[in-house]
Amino acid sequence: MAAEAAAATTTRPADVGLRRDMGLIGATWASETSIIGSGWLFGSYFAALAVGPAAIIDWLIGGAAVAILALVHAELGGMYPVAGGTARFPHFAFGSVAGISFGFFSWLQAITVAPIECFAVMQYGQYWFNAHHFYIFNATSGLVTGPGFIFTIILMAIFTGINFLAMRLFTHVNSAITWWKVAIPTATIIVLLFYWHSGNFSVGGGFIPAGVGWKDIFTALPASGIVFAYLGFEQADQLAGEVKNAQKNLPRAIILAMVIGTVIYIMLQVVFIAAMKPSLLTHGFAGLACPAKGPCPTVVSNIVSGPFAGTAGALGLGALAIILYLDAFISPFGTGLMYQTSTSRIGYGLARNRYYPSVFQWVDRNGIPWISLICAFLFGLVFLLPFPSWHSLVSLVTGASVLMYAGAPLSLGAFRGQVPEAARPYRMPGAVWLAPLAFIVANMIIYWSGFETVWKLGVCIVIGYVLISVCMIFARPESRPPLDRLNWRSAQWLPVYLLGMGVISWTGQFGPDNTGRLPFWWDMLVVALFSLVIYYWAQYSKLPREEMQMVVAQQSGPPGARVH
Repeated sequence: MAAEAAAATTTRPADVGLRRDMGLIGATWASETSIIGSGWLFGSYFAALAVGPAAIIDWLIGGAAVAILALVHAELGGMYPVAGGTARFPHFAFGSVAGISFGFFSWLQAITVAPIECFAVMQYGQYWFNAHHFYIFNATSGLVTGPGFIFTIILMAIFTGINFLAMRLFTHVNSAITWWKVAIPTATIIVLLFYWHSGNFSVGGGFIPAGVGWKDIFTALPASGIVFAYLGFEQADQLAGEVKNAQKNLPRAIILAMVIGTVIYIMLQVVFIAAMKPSLLTHGFAGLACPAKGPCPTVVSNIVSGPFAGTAGALGLGALAIILYLDAFISPFGTGLMYQTSTSRIGYGLARNRYYPSVFQWVDRNGIPWISLICAFLFGLVFLLPFPSWHSLVSLVTGASVLMYAGAPLSLGAFRGQVPEAARPYRMPGAVWLAPLAFIVANMIIYWSGFETVWKLGVCIVIGYVLISVCMIFARPESRPPLDRLNWRSAQWLPVYLLGMGVISWTGQFGPDNTGRLPFWWDMLVVALFSLVIYYWAQYSKLPREEMQMVVAQQSGPPGARVH
């Protein structure tokens, strides 16, 4: 038993070809630059449009929910600091069948973020073209135009090109961008606090406006981009293979980034409501949207295209408006840049797990997984046409992200049972009840996304299974992951989980395309109970201790990674 304990403590997966050049600040800013992205530019606007001043409640709920998930990732990242960590923790805990699924969820989530950040740049960037009657974004339809698509492709190519820099240099570039990204929203909060209109918090009949119920508040969490805005804390985990002293720096980076992001977002929503000119709210916050027919007032059109910059302009703060229009390029640029990085590392991690072709783990002399990086660019383009706006893509990204996050509490619970004595630089308090709660939270957010998002996500999952299956069919036998009886048994809960969430969403209250057969409140009780059943079923069927240790040990050496 002593020998087994020692093995569990010392056997750790190790990535090959990557360089540990990122310190605590770099890791913190990797997460922070992903949290403070286009979400701060649009989240407050869409939330206020949906539920008025009650949007503040949404930011509090969203912050608390995502904070629980962040604490889970803090323990996992410190325990196993590997590249593409969210794609690999379920592989260690449950084997290849579950690992393939959650690995693809992670890759799908990461690959869709760069396009959405590009859309944010187009939407705010329209301001600079208005005088020339050249349109990259249509404020009335809310969609990116043809020229906007071309600029988006160019921007994504720039993300890819910068990512070929060595990690040490890339970290300096990202840190400079992130300092700006944190400073500008902070300055915006301070300035707008001087334009306080207390009456705005009761517009429409009260803090919770007339006609707004709890169903609307829960719907706004994913639909308005609130949960999306908080996403990104896990980026330090994705880059764990390149973080110095990762076991200590990763948990600190994740927690610090989440605290900073939560405070900024809640205060941004407060000042967006308080600073709005009362004359624009005669019809409530719904008056901040362009009418379906007829011309859109210029001041409203400016707010639609750039909520905070348009608000600053309406208040006569021309200098602040110009800075915000500039930030509308820099802020999404930094987030898109970081997600392009993390997508390539997730692809690298999936190749290490033998789910993706081995070429995905080829690295160049700078330690950059270049094949994976190029594929991240090409596949990212696929999501441009079906979702031609920031708002249309945000729900899918949120659903994919939270589905990815759902694997983390399952893995944490499994590791606590499989290797309780393993070194954990950060040990999440109350994991016995907090881990299942985190799983419930993740599934609630998926459910609140609505059946339309859930079925589209299901289509993406099926396509992913087909692509991975094709890769495995043509791969050499030694390059395929083990899919033996034990791996299938450890994932027996997975198809029930995925299909069950689809059925609950279809019969629930959040749509469109749902049937509404489950009454409100009872539907969420069903989600919670279903989540607990799946959670404890997964814990019961996890890999045995010895098998789990062997899976980890298999990745402690270089199974074919090369520099190309």
